[in-house]
Amino acid sequence: MTGRTGGAGVRVVTWNLWWRFGPWADRRKAILAVLRELEPDAVGLQEVWVVDGGENLAAWLAGELGLHCAWAPSPAPGRWQRRVGDDTVGIGTAVLSRRPVVERAVLRLPAPAELDDGRLALYARIDAPGHPVPFFTAHFTSGRAASAVRREQAAALAGFVDAHRHGTAHPPVVTGDLNARSDSPEVRLLRGPGAGCATPGSTPSRARRPVPGTPPTRTWRTWTRTAGRARGSTTSTWARPAPVASAGSGRCGGRVRAPSAASGPPTTPRSSPT
Repeated sequence: MTGRTGGAGVRVVTWNLWWRFGPWADRRKAILAVLRELEPDAVGLQEVWVVDGGENLAAWLAGELGLHCAWAPSPAPGRWQRRVGDDTVGIGTAVLSRRPVVERAVLRLPAPAELDDGRLALYARIDAPGHPVPFFTAHFTSGRAASAVRREQAAALAGFVDAHRHGTAHPPVVTGDLNARSDSPEVRLLRGPGAGCATPGSTPSRARRPVPGTPPTRTWRTWTRTAGRARGSTTSTWARPAPVASAGSGRCGGRVRAPSAASGPPTTPRSSPT
Protein backbone atom coordinates (compact mmCIF):
# COMPACT_ATOMS: atom_id res chain seq x y z
CA MET A 1 0.00 0.00 0.00
CA THR A 2 1.44 3.36 -0.95
CA GLY A 3 0.13 6.87 -0.70
CA ARG A 4 1.15 10.51 -0.65
CA THR A 5 0.61 12.98 2.15
CA GLY A 6 1.60 16.62 2.14
CA GLY A 7 3.29 16.27 -1.24
CA ALA A 8 5.88 13.78 0.06
CA GLY A 9 5.90 10.17 -1.02
CA VAL A 10 5.90 7.64 1.81
CA ARG A 11 5.81 3.92 1.20
CA VAL A 12 3.68 2.11 3.78
CA VAL A 13 3.13 -1.64 4.10
CA THR A 14 0.68 -3.46 6.34
CA TRP A 15 0.89 -7.24 6.65
CA ASN A 16 -0.65 -10.01 8.74
CA LEU A 17 2.20 -12.55 8.96
CA TRP A 18 -0.10 -15.47 9.88
CA TRP A 19 1.83 -16.20 13.08
CA ARG A 20 3.06 -19.83 13.34
CA PHE A 21 0.36 -21.31 11.12
CA GLY A 22 1.34 -23.27 8.04
CA PRO A 23 4.98 -23.49 6.85
CA TRP A 24 6.10 -20.58 9.00
CA ALA A 25 9.83 -21.36 8.82
CA ASP A 26 9.89 -21.23 5.02
CA ARG A 27 7.56 -18.23 4.98
CA ARG A 28 9.95 -16.16 7.10
CA LYS A 29 12.50 -15.83 4.29
CA ALA A 30 9.75 -15.07 1.77
CA ILE A 31 8.43 -12.26 3.98
CA LEU A 32 11.93 -10.80 4.20
CA ALA A 33 12.36 -10.99 0.41
CA VAL A 34 9.11 -9.14 -0.24
CA LEU A 35 9.87 -6.37 2.27
CA ARG A 36 13.38 -6.01 0.87
CA GLU A 37 11.94 -5.58 -2.61
CA LEU A 38 9.30 -3.06 -1.51
CA GLU A 39 11.77 -0.93 0.53
CA PRO A 40 9.03 0.46 2.80
CA ASP A 41 9.39 3.52 4.99
CA ALA A 42 6.99 2.17 7.61
CA VAL A 43 5.46 -1.26 8.16
CA GLY A 44 2.55 -2.36 10.34
CA LEU A 45 2.77 -6.06 11.25
CA GLN A 46 0.12 -8.25 12.84
CA GLU A 47 0.41 -11.85 14.10
CA VAL A 48 4.14 -11.58 14.75
CA TRP A 49 5.65 -14.54 16.59
CA VAL A 50 8.21 -14.49 19.36
CA VAL A 51 9.80 -17.49 21.08
CA ASP A 52 10.28 -17.43 24.85
CA GLY A 53 13.89 -16.44 25.44
CA GLY A 54 14.55 -16.58 21.70
CA GLU A 55 13.83 -15.00 18.37
CA ASN A 56 11.31 -12.24 17.68
CA LEU A 57 10.25 -12.23 14.02
CA ALA A 58 9.81 -8.45 13.93
CA ALA A 59 13.25 -7.87 15.46
CA TRP A 60 14.80 -10.29 13.00
CA LEU A 61 13.18 -8.55 10.04
CA ALA A 62 14.28 -5.16 11.38
CA GLY A 63 17.84 -6.40 11.74
CA GLU A 64 17.95 -7.82 8.22
CA LEU A 65 16.42 -4.68 6.70
CA GLY A 66 18.18 -2.10 8.89
CA LEU A 67 14.96 -0.70 10.33
CA HIS A 68 13.81 0.54 13.72
CA CYS A 69 11.29 -1.65 15.53
CA ALA A 70 8.50 -1.12 18.06
CA TRP A 71 6.95 -4.28 19.52
CA ALA A 72 3.89 -5.03 21.64
CA PRO A 73 3.29 -8.60 22.87
CA SER A 74 -0.24 -9.87 23.32
CA PRO A 75 -1.18 -10.09 27.00
CA ALA A 76 -3.35 -13.15 26.33
CA PRO A 77 -1.66 -15.56 23.90
CA GLY A 78 -3.22 -18.71 25.35
CA ARG A 79 -5.90 -19.23 22.69
CA TRP A 80 -3.31 -18.87 19.94
CA GLN A 81 -0.89 -21.25 21.65
CA ARG A 82 -3.53 -23.93 22.02
CA ARG A 83 -4.19 -23.81 18.27
CA VAL A 84 -0.60 -24.81 17.49
CA GLY A 85 0.06 -26.86 20.62
CA ASP A 86 3.03 -24.77 21.76
CA ASP A 87 2.94 -22.57 24.84
CA THR A 88 6.48 -21.26 24.29
CA VAL A 89 5.55 -19.07 21.32
CA GLY A 90 4.00 -15.65 21.86
CA ILE A 91 2.17 -13.37 19.47
CA GLY A 92 2.08 -9.62 19.07
CA THR A 93 1.95 -6.53 16.90
CA ALA A 94 4.89 -4.51 15.60
CA VAL A 95 5.89 -1.41 13.66
CA LEU A 96 9.05 -1.23 11.57
CA SER A 97 10.33 2.16 10.46
CA ARG A 98 13.19 3.58 8.45
CA ARG A 99 13.27 6.56 10.80
CA PRO A 100 13.55 6.42 14.62
CA VAL A 101 10.50 5.68 16.77
CA VAL A 102 10.39 8.32 19.50
CA GLU A 103 7.17 7.42 21.31
CA ARG A 104 5.09 4.29 21.71
CA ALA A 105 1.82 3.21 23.29
CA VAL A 106 -0.41 0.15 23.09
CA LEU A 107 -4.15 -0.39 23.45
CA ARG A 108 -5.77 -3.72 24.23
CA LEU A 109 -8.80 -3.81 21.99
CA PRO A 110 -12.15 -4.55 23.68
CA ALA A 111 -13.74 -7.96 23.17
CA PRO A 112 -16.11 -10.18 25.16
CA ALA A 113 -14.44 -12.88 27.23
CA GLU A 114 -15.42 -15.68 24.87
CA LEU A 115 -13.66 -13.93 21.94
CA ASP A 116 -10.85 -12.12 23.71
CA ASP A 117 -7.49 -13.39 22.47
CA GLY A 118 -5.43 -10.34 23.36
CA ARG A 119 -5.61 -8.30 20.16
CA LEU A 120 -3.91 -4.91 20.19
CA ALA A 121 -3.49 -1.56 18.54
CA LEU A 122 0.07 -0.21 18.56
CA TYR A 123 1.05 3.44 18.22
CA ALA A 124 4.54 4.51 17.14
CA ARG A 125 5.54 8.13 16.59
CA ILE A 126 8.06 8.18 13.75
CA ASP A 127 10.66 10.92 13.61
CA ALA A 128 10.20 11.58 9.90
CA PRO A 129 11.60 14.57 8.01
CA GLY A 130 9.36 17.63 8.19
CA HIS A 131 6.82 16.43 10.74
CA PRO A 132 6.67 13.42 13.08
CA VAL A 133 4.26 10.76 11.83
CA PRO A 134 1.70 9.25 14.25
CA PHE A 135 1.64 5.67 12.94
CA PHE A 136 -0.81 3.00 14.11
CA THR A 137 -1.39 -0.66 13.37
CA ALA A 138 -4.21 -2.81 14.73
CA HIS A 139 -5.57 -6.36 14.58
CA PHE A 140 -9.34 -6.70 14.92
CA THR A 141 -11.27 -9.81 15.94
CA SER A 142 -12.09 -12.16 13.07
CA GLY A 143 -15.30 -13.94 12.16
CA ARG A 144 -18.39 -12.93 10.20
CA ALA A 145 -20.49 -12.91 13.37
CA ALA A 146 -18.11 -10.52 15.15
CA SER A 147 -19.01 -7.30 13.35
CA ALA A 148 -20.44 -5.75 16.53
CA VAL A 149 -17.19 -6.53 18.36
CA ARG A 150 -15.17 -4.96 15.55
CA ARG A 151 -17.33 -1.83 15.69
CA GLU A 152 -16.41 -1.46 19.36
CA GLN A 153 -12.79 -2.02 18.45
CA ALA A 154 -12.99 0.58 15.67
CA ALA A 155 -14.44 3.14 18.10
CA ALA A 156 -11.68 2.35 20.62
CA LEU A 157 -9.03 2.65 17.89
CA ALA A 158 -10.43 6.02 16.78
CA GLY A 159 -10.17 7.32 20.34
CA PHE A 160 -6.65 5.91 20.64
CA VAL A 161 -5.64 7.71 17.44
CA ASP A 162 -7.15 10.96 18.67
CA ALA A 163 -5.24 10.70 21.95
CA HIS A 164 -1.88 10.33 20.21
CA ARG A 165 -2.11 12.57 17.14
CA HIS A 166 -0.96 15.64 19.08
CA GLY A 167 2.10 17.79 18.40
CA THR A 168 2.48 17.29 14.66
CA ALA A 169 0.97 18.62 11.47
CA HIS A 170 1.15 15.18 9.84
CA PRO A 171 -2.17 13.30 9.77
CA PRO A 172 -2.31 9.93 11.54
CA VAL A 173 -1.50 6.87 9.44
CA VAL A 174 -3.65 3.90 10.48
CA THR A 175 -2.92 0.39 9.20
CA GLY A 176 -3.84 -3.12 10.19
CA ASP A 177 -5.80 -6.28 9.62
CA LEU A 178 -9.35 -5.22 10.38
CA ASN A 179 -10.86 -8.57 9.32
CA ALA A 180 -13.64 -6.72 7.52
CA ARG A 181 -14.57 -5.57 4.04
CA SER A 182 -13.99 -1.96 3.07
CA ASP A 183 -17.75 -1.30 2.97
CA SER A 184 -18.45 -2.89 6.37
CA PRO A 185 -19.92 -0.84 9.26
CA GLU A 186 -16.72 -1.17 11.29
CA VAL A 187 -14.49 0.16 8.51
CA ARG A 188 -16.99 2.89 7.63
CA LEU A 189 -16.79 3.96 11.27
CA LEU A 190 -13.07 4.61 10.81
CA ARG A 191 -13.30 6.10 7.33
CA GLY A 192 -16.35 8.23 7.92
CA PRO A 193 -19.46 8.29 5.74
CA GLY A 194 -18.77 9.24 2.17
CA ALA A 195 -15.02 8.76 2.43
CA GLY A 196 -13.33 8.01 -0.82
CA CYS A 197 -10.29 5.89 -1.53
CA ALA A 198 -7.34 7.18 -3.49
CA THR A 199 -5.74 5.13 -6.21
CA PRO A 200 -2.03 4.30 -5.87
CA GLY A 201 0.14 7.39 -6.23
CA SER A 202 -2.69 9.88 -5.84
CA THR A 203 -3.55 12.15 -2.93
CA PRO A 204 -5.64 10.42 -0.24
CA SER A 205 -9.13 11.78 0.21
CA ARG A 206 -10.18 13.54 3.39
CA ALA A 207 -13.21 12.08 5.10
CA ARG A 208 -15.69 13.51 7.56
CA ARG A 209 -15.03 12.81 11.22
CA PRO A 210 -15.77 9.08 11.76
CA VAL A 211 -16.44 9.32 15.51
CA PRO A 212 -17.37 12.49 17.40
CA GLY A 213 -14.24 14.12 18.78
CA THR A 214 -11.84 12.28 16.49
CA PRO A 215 -9.82 13.80 13.64
CA PRO A 216 -10.65 13.52 9.94
CA THR A 217 -9.04 10.49 8.35
CA ARG A 218 -7.27 9.82 5.08
CA THR A 219 -7.69 6.45 3.39
CA TRP A 220 -5.87 4.49 0.73
CA ARG A 221 -7.04 1.66 -1.45
CA THR A 222 -4.98 -1.45 -1.00
CA TRP A 223 -3.98 -3.75 -3.82
CA THR A 224 -2.35 -7.12 -4.14
CA ARG A 225 0.90 -8.40 -5.54
CA THR A 226 0.67 -10.25 -8.84
CA ALA A 227 3.25 -12.66 -10.25
CA GLY A 228 5.76 -11.55 -7.66
CA ARG A 229 5.53 -7.86 -8.59
CA ALA A 230 3.74 -5.06 -6.79
CA ARG A 231 1.30 -3.07 -8.88
CA GLY A 232 1.99 0.62 -8.80
CA SER A 233 4.81 2.32 -6.94
CA THR A 234 5.85 5.64 -5.54
CA THR A 235 9.30 6.88 -4.72
CA SER A 236 9.88 7.26 -1.01
CA THR A 237 11.40 10.49 0.24
CA TRP A 238 12.75 9.20 3.55
CA ALA A 239 16.52 9.09 3.48
CA ARG A 240 18.32 5.85 2.69
CA PRO A 241 20.27 3.95 3.86
CA ALA A 242 18.42 3.47 7.12
CA PRO A 243 20.04 5.38 9.97
CA VAL A 244 20.18 2.32 12.22
CA ALA A 245 21.70 -0.10 9.73
CA SER A 246 25.09 0.04 11.42
CA ALA A 247 24.11 0.22 15.08
CA GLY A 248 21.28 -1.18 17.14
CA SER A 249 19.41 -2.62 14.18
CA GLY A 250 17.03 -5.47 14.78
CA ARG A 251 16.20 -4.65 18.37
CA CYS A 252 12.63 -3.84 19.26
CA GLY A 253 13.92 -1.37 21.80
CA GLY A 254 12.25 0.96 24.22
CA ARG A 255 9.53 0.30 26.71
CA VAL A 256 5.99 0.25 25.42
CA ARG A 257 3.43 1.66 27.80
CA ALA A 258 1.34 -0.97 29.55
CA PRO A 259 -1.81 -1.88 27.61
CA SER A 260 -4.68 0.45 28.41
CA ALA A 261 -8.12 -1.06 28.74
CA ALA A 262 -10.73 0.24 26.35
CA SER A 263 -14.06 1.18 27.79
CA GLY A 264 -16.85 -1.08 28.92
CA PRO A 265 1.65 -13.83 4.01
CA PRO A 266 2.70 -14.70 1.03
CA THR A 267 -0.80 -15.81 0.11
CA THR A 268 -0.87 -19.19 1.85
CA PRO A 269 -4.45 -20.49 2.12
CA ARG A 270 -5.72 -20.63 5.67
CA SER A 271 -8.41 -22.82 7.12
CA SER A 272 -10.00 -20.00 9.05
CA PRO A 273 -9.48 -16.21 9.27
CA THR A 274 -7.38 -14.82 12.08
